[in-house]
Amino acid sequence: MDLAHLTPLYDRPGPWATAYLDTSAADESTLSRRELKGRQISEELAEQGADQETCLAVRRAIDSYAFGEQTAGRAVFAAHGQVMLDPVLGIPPPGESLSVWAPLPHVAPLVELTPDEPDTLVVRVDRVGADIELRTSSERSPLDTVQGRDWPVHRTASADWSERHFQLSVENTWEENARTVAAGVEEAVTTTGAHLVVLVGDVRERRSVRDALPEHLRATVVETEHGGRAAGSHTALLDDWIAAQRRQYAGLRAAEALERFTAAKNRDDGRIEAADGVPALVDAAREHRIATLLLRPDGPDTHREVWAGPKSEQIALRRTDARSLGEPEPFTVRADDALLRSATLTGAEVVVVGGAAAARDRSPDEDLAADNRGEAEPEQAEPVGGLGALLRWPTEGEHPLPEPGT
Repeated sequence: MDLAHLTPLYDRPGPWATAYLDTSAADESTLSRRELKGRQISEELAEQGADQETCLAVRRAIDSYAFGEQTAGRAVFAAHGQVMLDPVLGIPPPGESLSVWAPLPHVAPLVELTPDEPDTLVVRVDRVGADIELRTSSERSPLDTVQGRDWPVHRTASADWSERHFQLSVENTWEENARTVAAGVEEAVTTTGAHLVVLVGDVRERRSVRDALPEHLRATVVETEHGGRAAGSHTALLDDWIAAQRRQYAGLRAAEALERFTAAKNRDDGRIEAADGVPALVDAAREHRIATLLLRPDGPDTHREVWAGPKSEQIALRRTDARSLGEPEPFTVRADDALLRSATLTGAEVVVVGGAAAARDRSPDEDLAADNRGEAEPEQAEPVGGLGALLRWPTEGEHPLPEPGT
């Protein structure tokens, strides 16, 4: 998960008001429930010490949200009387709401409740072109329409020579249109950075487009027989199938990160390529060595307090150590929030292992099918205390190894 979109949260000093709320349900009491929830969260923040202007900004934001419109929830981050970010959640927060007033924004629940599912291009193909839709974690929107030649596209049943020649022209049109669609898909991938492409339509049309794509893009493509391009062909089965594919992609990425972490932890040549536990991660964060932060939301060390200052490298286990880093008045924060700030500001990737997102990755039917096939989960190392990292460069003891050529 790339956290670059959270950078604005660290452009100004705290303290910060953070709120999470469930917006998935809508009924005749929605309006009153929303008003009650806004007032409740505002009062909770005030009790924790939040200033009146910031409490009011959070309440106004909550009052503006629409409940039940394909949103699982919202997060609100506010400071100094202004809401700085209010992203949509992919999973409803437990307990309907959560409010926190702290020196740093409480972003740890956000990475769990916004699964790292890939931006996806849904390409509905037919013989004359395609409609391309972009689906992200928060929205779906039409992106482009690719139109090829519309004649000749229909074959005849005649065996006459001239008709056979006509049918060959039809075949050529289909192939030309497939190449046109493939070019449109390639451009869309380049523009959006999508990591998954779903081809929807008849099998021949899907395969023709896939074969026309550059080889490096074919690995990102999946095909489905659900739905099509024609009006009225959109189905709930298609949406469910795409959602499952996106969850599977996210689950595979988490599994791959754990595999790399396990392999790095099991090295026996003295090279340290991974770290876990709060002390080791604090050292790595201070030196900007975290390449991938692994977070298990229910890990016992995630809420452990560390000392920090306004800069990402100002993080320590002890107050005196934080002062030695140039901050005369350090403050205590949760370890997960401090490490996530470091990951955001140093361009590190974050991978959530376990938690609410992982619980969705396989359905009970999928688990039962795996049991019936005799499949076993591979043994993987869990980060100690729920916090681990793959490092930007290997170390031996406490000293970074020189890079090649230096």
